[in-house]
Amino acid sequence: MTLLTTQNLIAHYGDFQALFGVDIQLNEGETVAIIGANGAGKTTLMRSIAGVLHNAPDAIRFDDTGIGSIHAADILAKGIAMVPEGRKLFPSLSVEENLQIGCYGRKVAGPWSLDTVYDMFPILRERRHNPGTALSGGQQQMVAIGRALMSNPKVLLCDEISLGLAPVIIKDIYAALPRIKKTGTSIVVVEQDISQALRVADRVYCMMEGKVTLEGRPQDLTRDAIQAAYFGATL
Repeated sequence: MTLLTTQNLIAHYGDFQALFGVDIQLNEGETVAIIGANGAGKTTLMRSIAGVLHNAPDAIRFDDTGIGSIHAADILAKGIAMVPEGRKLFPSLSVEENLQIGCYGRKVAGPWSLDTVYDMFPILRERRHNPGTALSGGQQQMVAIGRALMSNPKVLLCDEISLGLAPVIIKDIYAALPRIKKTGTSIVVVEQDISQALRVADRVYCMMEGKVTLEGRPQDLTRDAIQAAYFGATL
C-alpha cells in the first residue's frame, strides 16, 4: 500500500529553484534510499516532505491526504519524523532530555520509548545525563535517531546519517534500520554512499540537479546505469 508520494514536486530557495518536478513513492513497510552527489536536491526533498519548505498541497501526499502546504509541527503530528543532516541536538539539554523532546509533537502509542531506544543504543543509557553535544559524532547520531523515533512515526526520514562518521560507526547506525523497519515504520534514507544505500534499500531513487534520474530495485540496477544517473555520464 502506498504511504507517501511526491507528485511534480517543485521547491525554491528564493529565486533559486532546487527541485524540478520530483516524483517519488514510499510504500508501507519499505525502505527507500535517495542517492546523489552534493547539490542534487536530496536534502531539499527531505525538507519539503518534513514541512520545512512549503509547496502545493497535493505535491506531497501522506495517507492519501495532501500535506504539501502544512507546517512541520503538523506533519510530525501526522506521523512523519525527520533525522536532520548534522543531527541538530540541543546543546543545553542532556541526552535523555533531547530524546524526550521527540515525543512532544505526537502523543500516540507505539513501540518506541526511552527504554526501547536505550535497548537499541545501550551507550545512550550509560550517558543519558551527559549533555547531548558532549558525545561523539556517532553517539550524537544515535540520539538524533532516537529523538525522531520517540514520536512513534509511520515514516522516518534520515538525512545523511552517515556523514562524517567512521566506517565502524556507520555500520552500527545502519544495523539499527532493520529493527526500526520491523516495528512497522517505513524509512527514507538520503545517502551519498551508493554501496551503503544499495545494501539497505528495497528501492532506490537517484537524483541529479534537482531531478530524479533513475529509480528501481537495487538488484535490477546495473553499475553503469547508477553511475550515469549519479554523475550524468557513464564512467
